[in-house]
Amino acid sequence: MTDSTGPRVDFYLLPGQDPMQRLQFVCRLTEKVFSLGHSVAIRVDEPRQAQFLDQLLWSFRPGSFIPHRVHPQQPDREEPVVVTSGMAPEGFDQVLINLGTEVPEGFEGFQRVAEVLDQNDANKLPGRTRYAHYRDAGYPLETHKL
Repeated sequence: MTDSTGPRVDFYLLPGQDPMQRLQFVCRLTEKVFSLGHSVAIRVDEPRQAQFLDQLLWSFRPGSFIPHRVHPQQPDREEPVVVTSGMAPEGFDQVLINLGTEVPEGFEGFQRVAEVLDQNDANKLPGRTRYAHYRDAGYPLETHKL
């Protein structure tokens, strides 16, 4: 899943501006990565976003089950998926999904980084800055236009 150059960074470009479309996609991506047996850290900017995503992960699709926790509010629970507005806890180094506006601290320790962008300027413009950061640092990049 990784090589010596650091994490592979995938940019997922959604066609619309609906914030729920972006979050629903993150839930589906998380479900897929979890089903492949990988741990997932989802990075958001604020604790209230983490709480909202926590609820959405339980309800985004009938019958879906993604065992997860919000870090650091639920530190004693061991789950393969964590939602955090800070750094991912120790042991999460496989897949990082970034919904934050900045390059996430500690991303270098992950095997894969997924950046999910929509056409809303509040997401797209900081996403371009992150893309340039990863590119200029020499990380392998993939872009997926959905």
